[in-house]
Amino acid sequence: MVESETDSKNSKYTNVKDDRVANGVGSNEYPNTVSSEKASKADHIHQTGLQIVASKQDKAASLDAERGYTSKADFEQAIELTGYGKFHYILLAICGLVSTSEEMDVISMSFILPSAQCDLDLNTQTKGWLNSIIFIGMMVGAYAWGSVADSLGRKKVLIVISIMNAICIVASSFSQSYEVFMVFRFLNGAALGGSGPVIWSYFAEFQPKAKRGSMLSFMAAFWTIGNLLVAGLAWLIIPTNIGFHTPAFTFNSWRIFLMVCSIPSFVVAGLLLYLPESPKFLLSQGKFEEALAIFRGIYVTNTGKSADLYPVKELLIDEQLRNELADVKKPIKNKYKRMLHDIMDNSKQLFMSPILKFTTISITINFTFHIGYYGLMMWFPELFNRFDEFIRAHPDIEEAGVCQVTDYVVGHGSHGESGVCSATIPSTVFLESLITVAAALPANVIAVLGMDKLGRKFFLVFSTMSAGFCSASMYFVTNKNQNLAVSAIFSGVISMGNASLDCLITEVFPTNLRATGVAISMVAARLGGIIGNVVIATLLDMYCPAPTFIVAVLLAGGGLMCLFLPNTTKTDLN
Repeated sequence: MVESETDSKNSKYTNVKDDRVANGVGSNEYPNTVSSEKASKADHIHQTGLQIVASKQDKAASLDAERGYTSKADFEQAIELTGYGKFHYILLAICGLVSTSEEMDVISMSFILPSAQCDLDLNTQTKGWLNSIIFIGMMVGAYAWGSVADSLGRKKVLIVISIMNAICIVASSFSQSYEVFMVFRFLNGAALGGSGPVIWSYFAEFQPKAKRGSMLSFMAAFWTIGNLLVAGLAWLIIPTNIGFHTPAFTFNSWRIFLMVCSIPSFVVAGLLLYLPESPKFLLSQGKFEEALAIFRGIYVTNTGKSADLYPVKELLIDEQLRNELADVKKPIKNKYKRMLHDIMDNSKQLFMSPILKFTTISITINFTFHIGYYGLMMWFPELFNRFDEFIRAHPDIEEAGVCQVTDYVVGHGSHGESGVCSATIPSTVFLESLITVAAALPANVIAVLGMDKLGRKFFLVFSTMSAGFCSASMYFVTNKNQNLAVSAIFSGVISMGNASLDCLITEVFPTNLRATGVAISMVAARLGGIIGNVVIATLLDMYCPAPTFIVAVLLAGGGLMCLFLPNTTKTDLN
């Protein structure tokens, strides 16, 4: 019933008897009849006007629908309507290169340890601390950079991090003493600490939910590319005799190798200038017009059409974001005080319900996972070198396990008190390392294809259980080839787990806490890397069977913790 009908029933004409005939003429009470006819005509005109307006609105809505216009949209709809194409692939290439450079800087140390042991006077314990110092720096940097990125933006932080990282690598290559080398490795780690949490948050915030899992897995594959590049460069550069040596200064092959590893970081810093800020971050800061302009730019790049044809004209916000924006707009005059306020507030929120559960579980999983990941992966080249040393000394012995090989190297070989330091590393050691990291490539392909179908939790549980089994199996190998096979399988399955863990942890935190939450999780990961390297270095020489079984239990137990996190596969980013 329309509004005019209700009004007519309440009018003075409602109780008048209508004696009109069918043709509208013939009432005994003519004046009332005339008034009734006028009211009826007015109602008819009003209804007709409403129908015309409604018709025009329907036609306009229909036309907008045909053109793909929605006028208003939330973030998920807005990013989907930009299409998926050229921009996202350029974004993947640049963000992937950030991950590649990060992994190259972390893993490069494992390849130079055998070569640098004479120059820097290293033993097993100092090698463990050299492997660990970068993680100590990453612990410091992860939290600081992640919090700054949640306050000032992702892009600016990534550019600063990349430049700082590259400079520190170059400086470490010129270091002539163990102590100075440690200082620059620490600073290198402080820069790298921010790279991981910020780049994952940045990349995820450009992805529509239908493709987010596969694309995050795709980016995780760039870690494997980083491992391959490091192994390949180490194989090509370190065994050579390039460089020079003087009584006061040495710049030999492993230092040149480090210098080459810094190149991707310099390249990344320049390429990031061409990318926009995260629109999700801009929305969380109340900068709607800037976010909308970025969506239009992505639309133009992906479709080749005019920005005016982008369907969305206004971005919608939900109640949670509206409350966050009210906090953002609190009057804090000094921007540095605002930044400090944001950092402290974000940290506080991560340890309050309901986010506390996610924070606690993500910290636990990252800690246990990376004890195994870095604890074993960074020692593989050293272990391959020990097998080669044992075989050269005992050509008649066909079978020897990890512990037997280690006992010889520590007791009578190059790591013994009477051992002679040698920086000559057989090229087979680097070839075996290359094979190990290459085994992760097919695993990454499987993760990319199945992450959005089978889910993050499936891959994480499967990976950690399988990697735990491989770790325990290392105690039972009886020759070099078996050790290589187990190491390669471990590398493959752990890479799938790394991809799924990065997806899960990135998605589980809300936008305004994402970089900080991922950063705190990665602080736990770096702590796991430190403990993994120091403990494994110590136990490997003193109580050989212990490290492999400890890692196996931690990997399997930590992986199962993900079952207590929500399913984030193909869901909206909070």
